[in-house]
Amino acid sequence: MSNAKLVHVIDDDEAVRDSLSFLLRAADFNVVAYQSATQFLESLKRDMDGCVITDVRMPDMSGLDLLRSLRGSSCMIPVIVMTGHGDIQLAVEAMKAGALDFLEKPFDDERVLTAVQSALEVRRAQEERVGRRSEVEKRLESLSQRERQVLDGLVAGLPNKTIAHELGISPRTVEVYRANVMTKMQAGSLSELVRMVLLVRPT
Repeated sequence: MSNAKLVHVIDDDEAVRDSLSFLLRAADFNVVAYQSATQFLESLKRDMDGCVITDVRMPDMSGLDLLRSLRGSSCMIPVIVMTGHGDIQLAVEAMKAGALDFLEKPFDDERVLTAVQSALEVRRAQEERVGRRSEVEKRLESLSQRERQVLDGLVAGLPNKTIAHELGISPRTVEVYRANVMTKMQAGSLSELVRMVLLVRPT
């Protein structure tokens, strides 16, 4: 099973689960269906692939409660909520709780497929960002203590002379360390270097 096109469908209504699963599989998505949010959470992994479509009104655990549980556990899988007629207020609440999108029943097939495609693209971007962050962290670990100190000065926007003064070394030595930092971090410019550091040390 290709996890890049995986959709988790959660609804206590078997007819809705079957209908959505048929639609998504016909469009070449992989589908795993669950009859409750609790059943989904039992199979949850923090880095779970794909996206989720969940009904907002379900017994035991609602779609809104599921969203809050996911965000509380730092699971960032994109979630699309399904709402019945007149549940717009619930849909807005879900969006505030972290839902990516909402779909109103009865569904428009194209609207469902577009929402799922967008959610999977968001998931791919998240995974790329995680991979990028991991790579930057490895590069940071390769820096010596002095190179890290120079890096901190550069990211703080300090000129070479100020960094040199603060570290008790010459501006020329700072230039050497700066060049080493740029090489080890594989940064083509100071702005790229700053972006890398902000990726792993958000302000």
